[in-house]
Amino acid sequence: MSTTTIRLEDDLKERVSEAAARAGKTAHAFIRDAIVESVEQAEFDAETDRICEERWTEFLKTGEAVSLDEAKAYFDAKVAGKPAALPKPRKILG
Repeated sequence: MSTTTIRLEDDLKERVSEAAARAGKTAHAFIRDAIVESVEQAEFDAETDRICEERWTEFLKTGEAVSLDEAKAYFDAKVAGKPAALPKPRKILG
């Protein structure tokens, strides 16, 4: 494990200390948890962007998509526990 030093303005350091105390944590644990959460969010965002790019590229290649109404009906049925057939993509481009 390595050590990293960060510089915080006095008012932010005080806010971190107060927030950590409210959470029942040390300032160190509070800061570490905040960093972990931020890194995980950045990784999730990057993966979401990758998936979107992949799907957009596929859409541009095939010109096929599922309508919003069909997708919504499918998900509504699934959430309600009802059987539902996956909607079939249709050509909407080119």
